Amino acid sequence: MQLDLTFAALSDPTRRAILARLAQGEATVTDLALPHNLSQPTISRHLKVLERAGLVETLRSAQTRPRRLAPDGLKIVDQWIAPFRQQWNARLDRLEALVTETDGTETK
Repeated sequence: MQLDLTFAALSDPTRRAILARLAQGEATVTDLALPHNLSQPTISRHLKVLERAGLVETLRSAQTRPRRLAPDGLKIVDQWIAPFRQQWNARLDRLEALVTETDGTETK
C-alpha cells in the first residue's frame, strides 16, 4: 500500500531532513550527504526509499542526477489526515464556543 510506503519513508529522521532540504530546491546526492556526515551510498539508499514512496524524483541533467520533491508526493498523507483535521477543527470550534459562552457567565 502506498500510504504504508510513505509513512515508512517518513519514519526516518534523515529522510525527513532530506525532504526538508529538497523543499528548498533540487540537490545532488553530494549536496544531501554533506550536512549528515553520511556516505553517498547511504544517502542513495535513503533516496531510493523516498523514491519508492513517491516523495522524491530523479532528474537527468548532463552528468549529474539531481533530486527534487515529487509534486504530489504527500497528497496521499494529506488525504489520510483530512478527516482527522476536520474532527479536531470541529472539536476546537466547540471548545471555543464553550469558553466564549462561559466567559461571560462565570462569577469571580
